[in-house]
Amino acid sequence: MSPKIQDVQVICTAPEGINLVVVKVLTTEDGLYGLGCATFAYRHLAVKLLIEEYIRPLIVGLDVSNITEIWQLMHQNAYWRNGPIENNAISGVDMALWDIKGKMAGMPLYQLFGGKVREGVPVYRHADGRDVNEICENIEKYRGIGIKHIRCQCGGYGGGGYGAAPTSAPAGATPGIYLDGGKYMRDTVKLFEGIRSKIGFEMELVHDVHERIHPADAVQFAKEMEPFKLFFLEDTVSLEHLDWLRRIRSATTTPLAQGELFNNPQEWQQLISSHLIDFVRVHISQIGGITPARKLALFAEQYGVRICWHGPGDMSPIAHAANIHIDLSAPNLGLQEWSGIEPPNFVIQELKGPRGALLDVFPGLPAYGNDGFVYANDKPGLGVDLVEKEAAKYPCENTVTTWTQTRLPDGSLQTP
Repeated sequence: MSPKIQDVQVICTAPEGINLVVVKVLTTEDGLYGLGCATFAYRHLAVKLLIEEYIRPLIVGLDVSNITEIWQLMHQNAYWRNGPIENNAISGVDMALWDIKGKMAGMPLYQLFGGKVREGVPVYRHADGRDVNEICENIEKYRGIGIKHIRCQCGGYGGGGYGAAPTSAPAGATPGIYLDGGKYMRDTVKLFEGIRSKIGFEMELVHDVHERIHPADAVQFAKEMEPFKLFFLEDTVSLEHLDWLRRIRSATTTPLAQGELFNNPQEWQQLISSHLIDFVRVHISQIGGITPARKLALFAEQYGVRICWHGPGDMSPIAHAANIHIDLSAPNLGLQEWSGIEPPNFVIQELKGPRGALLDVFPGLPAYGNDGFVYANDKPGLGVDLVEKEAAKYPCENTVTTWTQTRLPDGSLQTP
């Protein structure tokens, strides 16, 4: 007889200053529990409340084996569906149930997904800098530890830090992060010209537009980036302008990636079935966890679209592990974004030093192998644990988010 869900707990922690939300599902079998990621860093208290006040009473007492049934129940119980707060809450429980399933089977999750189709997962890292020389220096540091794919940005996503409006804005314009799309496009083309002239074409390069230019400009920009042979160009348009991808596709052969903000299947189904994107960049907790992510990967495979899950710092090591387990078993893996742990002596602009606090809280993170690949451990389930005593040392903060307050030169808001 399968164990039942005995309790659902929410642990919020910020060992790197980023709010992380972890769900712990306890069972009626002594010592058997699972962990899942429900991180919505900028609305973490809303997710915590939803789990504790609505999801917990709904699922306590249910059979932990019935993951699909429980996922569907959580998904439809509020009547309105496919929102980021609900989906992240569902994800925390869903990942935890898969973690329990693996522990009950005595197998790492990739085995339950059909086993490995590759031994390691190819990953890419981020190289930023003040200018092309600094970026190329950082690229070489990553090349030195085996990284073969690099995302290159200069000054983030084309805007400065949060502050007062520039003098070029109208009088009285609201503070924010001001973006000049034309300058960003010119600077980025010049940047990639410099990078390719310095490092050649052996290193695979990625660039993220982060939907910060007008769709018509995105058509032009994608065409201008074509000579640099990108591995992919990411998020050229926002969710509200996905219909522009057809025009962008017809203008360039540069592979297109999209989907960091997806949370509804209707946002990706047509793009994949119409071959308008080459890589789907979903944040798996945003769509509800492992259960829908595996369905998405299988759906994309039928159309020759590859997966490249979102893997930033604002997700817990539990979610990073979930990415890796799906990647190991997915024939249509393209690449994996990775913000994991390098050797202790490796320091770059993105990493100010060893990330010991994160590992103290979350032991068992998949390991980077100094060869361009990440490897899962063979512990049952997701393979990552949570040390609650350590997690309590790093409380979350509930502050106003500023990096999403992005504005155009005239002071009007622009999606971040």
